[in-house]
Amino acid sequence: MAPAGSANLPWVEKYRPQALSELVSHRDILSTVQRFISEDRLPHLLLYGPPGTGKTSTILACARQLYREREFGSMVLELNASDDRGIDIVRGPILSFASTRTIFKKGFKLVILDEADAMTQDAQNALRRVIEKFTENTRFCLICNYLSKIIPALQSRCTRFRFGPLTPELMVPRLQHVIQEEGVDVTEDGMKALVTLSSGDMRRALNILQSTSMAFGKVTEENVYTCTGHPLKSDIANILDWMLNQDFSTAYRQIMELKTLKGLALQDILTEIHLFVHRVDFPPSIRIQLLIKLADIEYRLAAGTSEKIQLSSLIAAFQVTRDLVVAEA
Repeated sequence: MAPAGSANLPWVEKYRPQALSELVSHRDILSTVQRFISEDRLPHLLLYGPPGTGKTSTILACARQLYREREFGSMVLELNASDDRGIDIVRGPILSFASTRTIFKKGFKLVILDEADAMTQDAQNALRRVIEKFTENTRFCLICNYLSKIIPALQSRCTRFRFGPLTPELMVPRLQHVIQEEGVDVTEDGMKALVTLSSGDMRRALNILQSTSMAFGKVTEENVYTCTGHPLKSDIANILDWMLNQDFSTAYRQIMELKTLKGLALQDILTEIHLFVHRVDFPPSIRIQLLIKLADIEYRLAAGTSEKIQLSSLIAAFQVTRDLVVAEA
């Protein structure tokens, strides 16, 4: 699977699927696209969904299937957010590429606009006419993360496919293939941590795997969490324990020490604690109050307030909850 001479490539690129058959997810989408290609009836495509779910890999695999290596330069135009794609580029290079025919090859050209949600409204509006006008000899494929940032006029001209986050069942075999090829030492809890932290993003999973294996040699749960700067489950359990069982100043001091020692962000702590709150057996009315407080703290953190003050607020919320539970009992 890994191309020759790719020893120093990041694993994300080294193990990027080269053919449609190698992609691990969204079988229904792939079979539809495969049918379009085999019947030579490829429409304009709009692929959207979160990052790391195989959108770019899918269309590049299609392009490899449609064109031979030496035709690639003349038949495929790929532009992403790092290229200038203002209204001038749509009217200039894209227009001239789409409007010219190739002499020696029948069939259509392919224009891939990656991260199309970063294109301006004007550029998107200019594109709609280009797409209509040159459908005869050019197919457009737009790729984006947020469908709402693509103007409706463009959406209606394309066949839309949504690439959802990958499930653990699909990610694990692919990760194991990379682990086998690279000879990495991974424990079972390390694998679980990889899948949990990447939350359906294959690219992120591979990046974490590579950086952890390079930093620590062995990929365990603790090493994965340390490498990404994410709080460990045991740390979160300790923080929760301190907030509910210690007095305010002790809890504050201990959490501050832990944060400084491990370099944790309050945002991450808050996200993890939120999951724990659902597991702790609070009376419903008290849990509702607590969740509203957590939501407020998260909102204030997003607005860029002081972490120390928000941490005090977080401890206060839990201590108020504790007192309410005791009073009810």
